[in-house]
Amino acid sequence: MSENAVSTPPRYDRVTIAFHWLTALLVTALVGTSFAWKYTPRDWGLKSLESLHISLGIILAAVLVGRLLWRAIAGRKLAAAGSTATALLSRLVHWALYGLLALQVALGFGLRWLQGEAFRFFQLFSIPSPLSPDRALALQVQELHELAAWALIIVAGGHAVAALVHRYWLKDDVLQRMLPARG
Repeated sequence: MSENAVSTPPRYDRVTIAFHWLTALLVTALVGTSFAWKYTPRDWGLKSLESLHISLGIILAAVLVGRLLWRAIAGRKLAAAGSTATALLSRLVHWALYGLLALQVALGFGLRWLQGEAFRFFQLFSIPSPLSPDRALALQVQELHELAAWALIIVAGGHAVAALVHRYWLKDDVLQRMLPARG
């Protein structure tokens, strides 16, 4: 490489980047629909919001499975930036995010099925419940689903703040590794 050549910082592959931003978009939409759902009067299309939330949750489940498979089989793995402590913290946060996403998906499916209802994916097909309805357990699972959602929001928010700290305070290339390539 010549002295004038600018080295390109290592980047994640396109599929990994696409999975990352699709996951972020889905989680944001799921949080948004759950808040809207909570404050929407029944006669203003509550069932439509519920249906959208459930359909997006099914998409999130598929994206999470695809993302984990891609990560295990073909995704580019980059070394964590910074000290040993920050590298460890980065790994812990990433696995916490994966764990919370998986927990949310499992709790969402369990909640719906314990309510005795099938999943309907955009009214195209249904995933029937393999469980017997149990309203009391469904209420407990709903509370866990909401608590896990708040945990996911907090950890994902911290993840986003850390990316911005890397960009604007530490002035390193950590954020750019996950941004879509330009040109």
